[in-house]
Amino acid sequence: MKKIIQMLIIIFAISLAVTNSALAHQYPDKVVEKLGNGLANAVTGVAEIPKAISIVGNKDGVIHGMTIGFITGIANAVGRSLSGAFDIATFLIPTTSFVKPAYIWEDFSRETTFVEAKMR
Repeated sequence: MKKIIQMLIIIFAISLAVTNSALAHQYPDKVVEKLGNGLANAVTGVAEIPKAISIVGNKDGVIHGMTIGFITGIANAVGRSLSGAFDIATFLIPTTSFVKPAYIWEDFSRETTFVEAKMR
């Protein structure tokens, strides 16, 4: 019985090592990508203000763009900057970004949304 338990422990340890080594080559890429994403979002968060003014203005008119769009832009700028700061602080843990689109320049005509982060 003792030999069977030892053999199961060895098999478990080997399978765990093989699984981890198969995923290990992706880890540096994900870490660097998350750090870059965090830096970009922390710096470009302020660009959410003209983006939101433009989107709301095109959809609902100039007055709404200059008022509601401005307020929405400030909220989105704070959210994107904080999301970037969070990504910088936790770049060693590979998760997806809270902000969609991940970079502000990916789709400047798309409204910014904030979603739940998931493990990559």
